[in-house]
Parts: sequence; structure tokens; C-alpha cells
Amino acid sequence: MLNDILPDFQRYLAEKNLVSSDKIPFHALWVSKFLAFSNERQDKNLNSRISMFLDSLVKEKQLPDWQVEQAGNAIRLYTDHFLSGNTASLSPDAQQVSETNKADAREILEKLREAIRIKHYSYSTERTYLDWCRRFFAYLEETNKNSRVEGFEETQVRDFLSHLAIRQRVSSATQNQAFNALLFLFREVLKIELKDLGKTVRAKRGPKLPIVLTTEEVRKILDHLEERDLLLVQVLYGTGIRLMELARLRVQDIDFGMNSVIVRAGKGDKDRITMMPAAIRKSLQKHLMLVKEIHERDIEKGYGEVYLPDGLERKYPNAGKEWEWQYVFPAASLSLDPQSGKVRRHHISPSSIQKIVAAAVRKAGIAKHATVHTLRHSFATHLLMQGVNIREIQGLLGHKNVETTMIYTHVVRNMSKAPESPLDLLLEGSPISAESGDV
Repeated sequence: MLNDILPDFQRYLAEKNLVSSDKIPFHALWVSKFLAFSNERQDKNLNSRISMFLDSLVKEKQLPDWQVEQAGNAIRLYTDHFLSGNTASLSPDAQQVSETNKADAREILEKLREAIRIKHYSYSTERTYLDWCRRFFAYLEETNKNSRVEGFEETQVRDFLSHLAIRQRVSSATQNQAFNALLFLFREVLKIELKDLGKTVRAKRGPKLPIVLTTEEVRKILDHLEERDLLLVQVLYGTGIRLMELARLRVQDIDFGMNSVIVRAGKGDKDRITMMPAAIRKSLQKHLMLVKEIHERDIEKGYGEVYLPDGLERKYPNAGKEWEWQYVFPAASLSLDPQSGKVRRHHISPSSIQKIVAAAVRKAGIAKHATVHTLRHSFATHLLMQGVNIREIQGLLGHKNVETTMIYTHVVRNMSKAPESPLDLLLEGSPISAESGDV
């Protein structure tokens, strides 16, 4: 019976909630097979034995990829978690850290919130980090059967991240987001250095090509939009900026004299300049006149102040009401700022922009998973098709490395030079001659 194989290991997986219950016996089976394989190769180190075992599954057993991956995950859970998980622990030197470890989760989250604001991280990052830490505490309570978070250990972080990869099957980007949140919590709040997380089971993501719209598909999307919504999508496609970069655009970032749009504190906290399409110049000027009228009405009612980045609000207390600091695409109504408690007109919500694009794509009848970011991919690809230098496109997109921008070269194809499909040649009646060379 499968349940009789390595029962202690199976109980460990169940208690830690690392693997769904129906998969636990199969994980134990893979480990038992590996142990039998390993006993005959004691002259090799552990990593070599694992590699040899997994290779044998591919070459000799010819198993599908998902089974090989499951076997690899099972072995890593056994060697890196089960065998060392009960003994590996952190032992902070400072008494203050020991007291913090015994603090209530709510108190720790408040300290985390304070640390994030001291570092001037964005509010969206604050919400994301707090959410992941809450999920981490909930995982500890579920696996440890207690209501208090105490005795933090590095293995708990490893187990949680492995749980996300194996049981919840999150993407590599989501797992990295969780890791960054916990890394900040341990370093900045708990004052614990996470030394070795290299043995965590990592979520894998193969190379993916970006989804790109044709120019005709972009035109169809624009045909189903009007007024402000049309301008929003035109700015996205015409400048190549990201979702949050559009939402956070301020009046002073639009330079009509230089026909450019300035992106402030973009990804990586970097500023950059991108192009302003001539086609939207007049409609953008008209839109800003309407926004100014809204701002003036807010001022008359005693409002009209927007959030200012970093310490500018303290340095220039009245700047938040000045016209140049207002958002290009403001929210439809005033709202309470959760950080300051002030009533302000925030920028348009990212979800609103996403819904606008999704609705237009649906109405246009485009059978692609096109999102806001697809417009950015299309911007870059269409520039490449025009012959724009890859380095210039890198600067417009704000990529740190040109290798990131190079992915668009895989998308662009000069269809006039593309080979004909053998099916087309067959149906046309053209003979296909065999020529010398490798097959």
C-alpha cells in the first residue's frame, strides 16, 4: 500500500500542508525509489545522485515532464525540508529579536506597515506586502495549530514558498513577490537574516513570447472607444507606458513644447522620457482643460489637494493644490486617503483602466488575451517593424537591460521572407525537391 511507504515523511507533508493529500503517497513513492537508486551510488554526492535519478526517469523510463517534476519536488522536500527541517532553526543573538518573535501577528504587521512607510514604498506595495505576510501567518497557524506567531525559523519561510509552488501552483512571479515581502519582514522588522533559501522548491516558468496586436487590431479597439476612454488607450499604445505609469501621470509630466511624456519614478524608481503622439496632442489639451475645471471646483469646495511623493508634502505644504501636480486622469470622485486621512481626488484606479481595455477588446471581437500590457508590447513591436533601433526602444520602454527588449525581435517577422508552409506548396501542386543537408 502506498500509505505504508515512508509514513513519517507522509505525516510531515500533511502537517506542513506542503502537498495536497491525494499527492502525498506518490511523493513518498518517488522518494523511496530515489533512496533505492541512491544506495547503489554512495560514491557520488547528493546533488549528483538526484540529477542522475531524474535523468534516468527521462532517458530510461521515458516518463512525461510532469512526473519528473513531481519526483524532483518530492526529493527536495525530503532532503531539504524533512531531514533538516526539524533541526535547522535561527537563533538570533539579540534579546530584542527574541521578544519580537513572540509578539502577536497584529503587532508585527503594524511594525511592518511603519517600516514600509519609512522606506517610502508605494501604497500598492504596502498592501501587497501586508497581504503576503498575513497569508504567511495564516499558514503558520494552520500548520502549527496555534494562534500566535512565535519562534520564527528559516525553514518556515522555505516551507511556505514551497507550499505556494507545489500545492497552490502559483507562477514564478507570484512566488517571487511573496519572497520579497517575507524578506522585507524578516530583515527590516524581525531583524533576522534569511541565509539560505536556495533549497526552496521554485515555481518554474518557461520562456514566453508576449502577446502582440496587429495595427489593424489596435484600430478596431480604438473604434470601440470614445472621449476620455479613447484618449486613455491612445496614450497607452502611443507612448508604451505601463498601467501605473499612466495612472500616476501628472500635468507637469506632459511637455507639449518637446512633444514628450515624462515618466516619473517608473519601474526601478527611474525617470525616463517617451514620445507624445502628434495625433493626440489636441485631444489631450482639450482633456486637460476639463480636468482643470474639475480641479478649480474642488478648490472652491475646500479640497483640490493631491498626494505628493516622498517628503515633498512636508517641504512644500501648499504644492498639493497647485495645478501642475494634479493627475492627468483623475478619479471620478473625491475619496479618503488611507495613509493621511485627508479627502483628496486620487488618480483613476488601475482596475478602471483594465476594464476599459477589456471591454473594448471584447467589443472588437479580438480572440487574443489582450490586456493593458499588450498595448505596450504592441508599441515596442510596431516600432521595431518600422526599423527603429533596439537601443532607442529600450530607452522608451525604460528597460534596464537590452536583453529584455530583445524579446520583441522574436515576435517581429518579415512575412515577405518567411518560408512557405509545406501544406501550401502541396495544395498549390508545387513539387518539393529533396536537397542534400541535415534533416
